[in-house]
Amino acid sequence: MSKTVRITIAGFGGQGVMMLGQVIAHAGARMNLNSLWYPSYGPETRGGTANCAVTVSTDAINSPVFARADVLFALNKPSFARFKEKVAPGGIILYNSSLISDADGGENVKAYGVPANDIATALGNIRVANMVMLGAYLALSSFFTEEVIEDVLRDFLGGKKEGMIAINAEAIKAGRRHIEEGKK
Repeated sequence: MSKTVRITIAGFGGQGVMMLGQVIAHAGARMNLNSLWYPSYGPETRGGTANCAVTVSTDAINSPVFARADVLFALNKPSFARFKEKVAPGGIILYNSSLISDADGGENVKAYGVPANDIATALGNIRVANMVMLGAYLALSSFFTEEVIEDVLRDFLGGKKEGMIAINAEAIKAGRRHIEEGKK
């Protein structure tokens, strides 16, 4: 059976947009699926805009570009405004409700607010807000398993950043809990 997920991840530079996309793409590859990560940068400084497209599929991926995403991770308000109309009917929008207060995803799209910055700050490191968002997605989708994601994180954060593995894993669990407990 054919299975594909197209994901747009967008936010300010420094929010971990690119790392989040790479983790998802590598998780797909780890699962022996076709996987593609396509970055797009605004001004290449911290605080500039950044977004990436990720496609993971059982089928061949013919293009890194897609018209409609199945999932949108909106880490800030400008990104939400820019990409919300590009989510396919039946799609999911995960938005960082720490920075986006009034988010309407439109008809035929489910929008979930995740206070990623607040949760990450409570965990002791604002830089894991991206992993909070990933955990929320894992609660809503069976496409990836938490175990595969954590394996990829160990690869990404080995060496000098090895001390970050535990807090990233905890951030994923906290994001998952937020959705599973029915918070919005």
